[in-house]
Amino acid sequence: MDKIKRIIFSITFLILSSEVLFAQEIVTAVSFFENISTYYGDVFDYEAEISITQGTGADASVSSGVIYYKSPNLLRIDFTEPNEQVICATGSDLLIYLPKQVVVMTQKLKRHSDATLATMASSQGLDLLEKGYSISYLDGPDPVPLEEGSNELVTKLKLEWRTTEQGFRQIEMSIGKDNLIRRMKAVTPEMEEVQFDFVGIEINQNIPDIRFEYEVPASAYEIKNFLFEPEG
Repeated sequence: MDKIKRIIFSITFLILSSEVLFAQEIVTAVSFFENISTYYGDVFDYEAEISITQGTGADASVSSGVIYYKSPNLLRIDFTEPNEQVICATGSDLLIYLPKQVVVMTQKLKRHSDATLATMASSQGLDLLEKGYSISYLDGPDPVPLEEGSNELVTKLKLEWRTTEQGFRQIEMSIGKDNLIRRMKAVTPEMEEVQFDFVGIEINQNIPDIRFEYEVPASAYEIKNFLFEPEG
């Protein structure tokens, strides 16, 4: 259960925080971050293929599926691996369906969780990143291959936590020439690695709100407030 919690936290934090970037540390990087932030400010929704790699080497596990996002706080991932697994998040609720266990986990989010999960694509999100992380280019402003042997060029950014209260020690972001986030790699406080890849991103598709509604199978066993107790 603890591993599931870490994965869910990683998904919700990283995916939604990926909508904003802010930098103050390197003067030559400020305009780049501001341009990316401005671009994402005009992204009202998007869908993409997503893969999530937990761990490294032979011990790594990979999940994949399709992600849907709609500003300001709607998120859904329909997994193909594990097949039929679903994650839905709004500013007030989080739902995870685990088909293998026939279990649905639900969570009423606290006010501070709402700020963390739902407002990263806003001025509040910019403030959180600015306060929580020091931000710079990873190796410099020039585009580099996404990975060794790749022909895909990206600009890589490095975020390092200012305090241990943040969700990750370090986040590495790879930004494509289209100003969209292509890959994110993060290191948790426990020194575990998580990598997110976004492929085939389509923005401003007028995704209907109903896409983010999920009808839980009647046979599923529900576990409420699996992360923390809701506020009264």
